[in-house]
Amino acid sequence: MTSKTLRTVHDLLENNLISEQDLTQLNELSKIYTIAVSSEMVDLIASPEDPIGLQYVPHPDELITHPDELNDPIGDEALSPIPGIVHRYEDRVLLKPLLICPVYCRFCFRREQIGPENGLLTDLQLENALHWIKNHQQIKEVILSGGDPFVLSPRRMRFIIQQLDQIPHVTTIRIHTRVPFSAPSQLTEEFIDSLETDKALWVVVHANHPYEFTPAAHQAIKDLIKNGIPLLSQSVLLKNINDNVETLESLMRHFVEWRIKPYYLHQLDKAPGTTRFYVSIEKGRQLLSALRGRVTGLAWPTYILDIPGGHGKVPIGPDYFNPRTPNYVLDPNKKIHQI
Repeated sequence: MTSKTLRTVHDLLENNLISEQDLTQLNELSKIYTIAVSSEMVDLIASPEDPIGLQYVPHPDELITHPDELNDPIGDEALSPIPGIVHRYEDRVLLKPLLICPVYCRFCFRREQIGPENGLLTDLQLENALHWIKNHQQIKEVILSGGDPFVLSPRRMRFIIQQLDQIPHVTTIRIHTRVPFSAPSQLTEEFIDSLETDKALWVVVHANHPYEFTPAAHQAIKDLIKNGIPLLSQSVLLKNINDNVETLESLMRHFVEWRIKPYYLHQLDKAPGTTRFYVSIEKGRQLLSALRGRVTGLAWPTYILDIPGGHGKVPIGPDYFNPRTPNYVLDPNKKIHQI
């Protein structure tokens, strides 16, 4: 069992996750994109080409940037009035208190921004971000992202939650995290206690493959639920990881069985060097169509695309009803009857 997070190309080589022939390219890559593979994920990797290894082990192909790949594929920077704030939708705002994660996904759409050298917002930057939210009364929901907010210290998280508690027009707090699945040992009782709030607080957890549903992850999820925190899921559709109906079905079933409501299945955001993960929208729609009827509606995510350039998320799932289908008629009251 591995006892530490792997953070360098040398660490990866020592653990037989990369080959010596790739060292030169991966050393160059590590100067651009941060590496971190948590001990829990290292223990799950049977091969760099398995569904866990593909997500976290760097690959020389990441040095290749295709013409349709963008440094800021969803347009965060143009919608950031001050450090730590992204305001894309009228009634909600993204608060990014840090740009650090416990693991670094090789398909991340913020991959050029995140890493230990960026760290936390300063105290002044965080206070300015909270003040910005306070001064914009149309904001009803604050979404904590990053980086991964679950690697904040309990003291820092408690401060943020308490400050948001004091803003009357904020009714909902949402936190997006990978920690319960990718680094469950970091989710402590003290940290969960720091999430206490009088607001409606939701946690959106990120997993992409059934292999990530480990006993340690299950305990982390149970600890969150035990504290009355409702959970949603988000996943990314990824080539050779979950781009088949059997894997997607298993993934969504696991979420529901763990009392996590599937929320978003993301179409990949085309950040530089991520083409090896790309699944076409056409195939994504076919997969969602095949999934329909195989699983309960509780296990049904919304398949979405974040339109490049900052235009926001749109559902792109398949159309399931064709009024011209011979087996169905539509009566004047708009009720569907099968013939």
